[in-house]
Amino acid sequence: MSISPSSSAQAAREGVARQLRELRQDAGLTVTQLAAKCGWHHAKTSRIENAKTPPSARDIRDWCDTCQAPQQAEDLIAASRHAETLYTEWRRRARTGLRQLQDSYVQLYRSTRVFRVYSPTLIPGLVQTEGYAAALLSANARLLNIPDDGAEAAAARVERSRVIREPGHRCLLLIEESGLHYQLGDPDSMAAQLGHLLSVGALPTVSLGIIPTATRERVLWPQEVFHVYDDTLVSVELLSAQVNITQPSEIELYLTAFEQLRGMAVYGAMARALVVKAIDALG
Repeated sequence: MSISPSSSAQAAREGVARQLRELRQDAGLTVTQLAAKCGWHHAKTSRIENAKTPPSARDIRDWCDTCQAPQQAEDLIAASRHAETLYTEWRRRARTGLRQLQDSYVQLYRSTRVFRVYSPTLIPGLVQTEGYAAALLSANARLLNIPDDGAEAAAARVERSRVIREPGHRCLLLIEESGLHYQLGDPDSMAAQLGHLLSVGALPTVSLGIIPTATRERVLWPQEVFHVYDDTLVSVELLSAQVNITQPSEIELYLTAFEQLRGMAVYGAMARALVVKAIDALG
């Protein structure tokens, strides 16, 4: 199994490119002729038609006007904008601050009934403490070279995560055991985070599964961090970007992967024992 987390975004871009190419062909124009009428180099037309360069709203309007199909411009602009939201660089998402980035998820969280979260390296955001989240978000700000409002963002993250305690929501968490041992912040903050994980894992709305490092003959190798919101959206976290997947076949693939990973996890007393082991390792 090979999951390509950016393929939904690329498929959406290619859909827009295909419609633009068909408009040009229906108008009886060559690549060079369309470029000349639009006032740009023919290579730009090729890059747009091959989904190598996303067209601007102005590009799409000029294209449709040239092909005598101005009535199609607004729908194509909307489709192009949607395609670009499927793959968004963290620098773009955080340009107004990490605090606002956390707040941007509130509506999605409130409308989600079942959260499925897999994390190979971190305690998931839904169950992070302020100290742990602040250390993580400040590190992200330094990496992305953006203003560090990690403390305010951490408070917002904890506030939005209260949704998992509200009726009508269920949270299925899967964490690789190694993720319990990667220390963020000082030992006290890390111990508080692991202690909080024990408390949250006991909630009736939360299922906490830990995949032991000692698992033999894994049925699936560790994956990237991903969140599944109900069965309508998958969000994949890459180092440079967030990928939002809405294509049903890809969502189904992530749901299948989640169930395979879930089958390797331990729960209840065995999961708690692994968390306690990580706390003890802090010395």
